[in-house]
Amino acid sequence: MTTPRKSAPKTRGRPFAQGNPGKPRGARHRVTVLAERLMEADTEAVVLAVLDAAKGGDMIAARLVLDRIAPVRKGRPVTLELPKVETAADVLAAVGVTVAAMAAGSITPDEAATVAAVLETKRRAIETTEIETRLRALEDRKAEL
Repeated sequence: MTTPRKSAPKTRGRPFAQGNPGKPRGARHRVTVLAERLMEADTEAVVLAVLDAAKGGDMIAARLVLDRIAPVRKGRPVTLELPKVETAADVLAAVGVTVAAMAAGSITPDEAATVAAVLETKRRAIETTEIETRLRALEDRKAEL
């Protein structure tokens, strides 16, 4: 008789036999494949039915059609005149411009947060580069001694 596994209470259903990884990556369930084949055969009829319902005043059908034709945008291009950011100190001025644009209503708070996150990433990259340069100089100085 085999000893129970430590994770036995967590396992749902029968675990695979040792060495059996299960389905290959990307394999699809046969019911899913069958459902897709059925939908594929009637796609045109379904689309026409939804369009007819939308034209007839069915708001749910209309929303479905509009969501497919013109989906809600996740973001928009933001144009800001940011100062050149070459040092970590320059990031402060760029964040100031971003906050001023948000306060003026040129960009939304979410857009300002996104720009600020990009500026923060730039600041960290600049600081990492500066630290690496300083560390290399210290190591070179130490090697000379």
